[in-house]
Amino acid sequence: MEGFNEQVVKRVNGPKQLIIKIIAVFILIMIPLLFAGLAIITRIQYLVIVGGFLFLGGIYVVWYVFSCQKVEYEYSVAGNDLDIAKIISLRKRKKVCRVPINEITELTKDESKIENIRVTKTFIAAHNLKSKDENYFALFNDPAYCKCLLVFTPNEQILEGMKPMLDKTIMLRIFYNRDI
Repeated sequence: MEGFNEQVVKRVNGPKQLIIKIIAVFILIMIPLLFAGLAIITRIQYLVIVGGFLFLGGIYVVWYVFSCQKVEYEYSVAGNDLDIAKIISLRKRKKVCRVPINEITELTKDESKIENIRVTKTFIAAHNLKSKDENYFALFNDPAYCKCLLVFTPNEQILEGMKPMLDKTIMLRIFYNRDI
């Protein structure tokens, strides 16, 4: 009987997400000021009302932008497949990749082992890219992209679910700290 293991990991927001939020608020504040300035210059007073309505609509847009910055990744192991999905603010679910576990050629926590390897596609589904001690790097062959790299943050339960399907040398190195 095959097992099913699942994990949800929240992404840590970085400087890019903060800049997006600041720009959204800045644009929201500038809309009524721009229309008020146009109303003063052109002496058309209804532009102030238009700016007010655009400001109210902009509040919704800014809320939507803020909520889209909440990203979670869901890892699930069922049989020989590791499925990774990206969940955006609990509204939208997008499949990131499906990795056949027996196709993984390298699984390591050490980024220096995979730095010099050329990959055609990188899938990032990690909690925090800056935390080097939590992230695992998996190299695998995909029919569409050839050699791919997956950066993810699995817990022990996900690793235990992957254990029976992994290559023997990878399993010994990851779980038993032995090299062959």
